[in-house]
Amino acid sequence: MYHPSGSAAQQAVGSATGVLEPGAQDTEQGLLFQRCTWCGTAMYHRLLCPVCRGSDLRTERSKGTGTVRHSTVAHRNTPVARNVSLIEMAEGFVVRGRVMGPLIGIHSGDRVRLSTVKDPVRGEPVFQLVDEPYRAWT
Repeated sequence: MYHPSGSAAQQAVGSATGVLEPGAQDTEQGLLFQRCTWCGTAMYHRLLCPVCRGSDLRTERSKGTGTVRHSTVAHRNTPVARNVSLIEMAEGFVVRGRVMGPLIGIHSGDRVRLSTVKDPVRGEPVFQLVDEPYRAWT
């Protein structure tokens, strides 16, 4: 028998170990992320700590603010171009998401905050620019 969301045993194990389900976020309050209780490393959607390999992870809520680390325009597998960005959150973890705005107007170092809009296709977090950057065009 096919179960698209996994077996009951897998779901119980996932919830017991603090694994966050994709899309498990409250955009009005911030993203849910994990922090290792051994070394304090913050991470997003992990089973083990990438630093110490600890499995004792506690769930915390992000404030929802961050900085664009990298942004690119993707044309693949979509009817229209969209941006894909890596956002470094204030708590220290990195999340992949989409930043609303002109595709060529999003750059590394731009400050963003979590939006209440949800990405209907990929289920990734959506961010908006905090302040419109001033750029001199030559």
